[in-house]
Amino acid sequence: MPRVSILLTCFNHVKYLPACLEGVRRQGFRDFEVLAIDDGSTDGSREWLAEQADILCIFNESNLGTYETLNVGLKAASGEFIAVLNDDDLWEPDKLVRQLDLLDSHPDVGLVHTGGTFIDGEGNRRDGNPLGFAFPRFQTGDILLGLVYENKIIASAALARRECFDKVGPFNSAYFGSGDWEMWFRIAERYQVGFVDEPLTHYRVHGANASHKLERIWKDDERLREWIAPRLDGLESRFPASDIRKAKAFNQAALGTVKTLNGNAAAGRAAYAASIRLDPARWKSYARYAATFLGAKAFRKLL
Repeated sequence: MPRVSILLTCFNHVKYLPACLEGVRRQGFRDFEVLAIDDGSTDGSREWLAEQADILCIFNESNLGTYETLNVGLKAASGEFIAVLNDDDLWEPDKLVRQLDLLDSHPDVGLVHTGGTFIDGEGNRRDGNPLGFAFPRFQTGDILLGLVYENKIIASAALARRECFDKVGPFNSAYFGSGDWEMWFRIAERYQVGFVDEPLTHYRVHGANASHKLERIWKDDERLREWIAPRLDGLESRFPASDIRKAKAFNQAALGTVKTLNGNAAAGRAAYAASIRLDPARWKSYARYAATFLGAKAFRKLL
């Protein structure tokens, strides 16, 4: 049985597959299996993958989406640890060994992610925040409340114990692009999360990134924020009450924003009002509550 199962998720990125798999083959840690799960590519990806002798290919009969494809990989994986790798991203040679070092020395840590960079379609580094956020990072510890504010774990940067998925269940395939965020939250409810502060993962930014499809992401975010809200109750043994209250206020404000963006201004105002009750000093909630009366287009411009 290999120690690590690498779930290489593939969909119409044959241009990037050779570099992606080369990063895997250059890993200093060698006890792994590569499960390439293709979700219905039509660009030659399947033919290219089938020619690679050192990987196991799984070809979905129909397009299942990102998270059901990952679940297919989870069912087939036999490793003690699970790594996710999207077919357009890249790894540095020390990625797996540095993550395993941390996991082996911290049995309370369930998942480890790494620092990294953004790269363009040609593999050149892109400085700044090309997707509107810096490359995600958390320090090792209890990051549950931090995950309320934003998803700070790039999927291709994550390595988790298989037991995490056995305990919290599979990815939620109802999501379009936020299912990894929900999964990391579920893992963080039960485990510490580790971070290797080195640029070992490279996230490729190009026109086909799912994160560019804003309307579908807003629907995801509404689902996620509603799911998070009740899970912030009963955490007083882990976090100061003031931190929990601020996290709840932020979550309600974020819910107000996405409800308004999704065309339900009245529900957005109700969520902003809940945010204000939780944290009366949160001035943005007052401003955005008022902005919900301006219409969706004007509201979006004010964000």
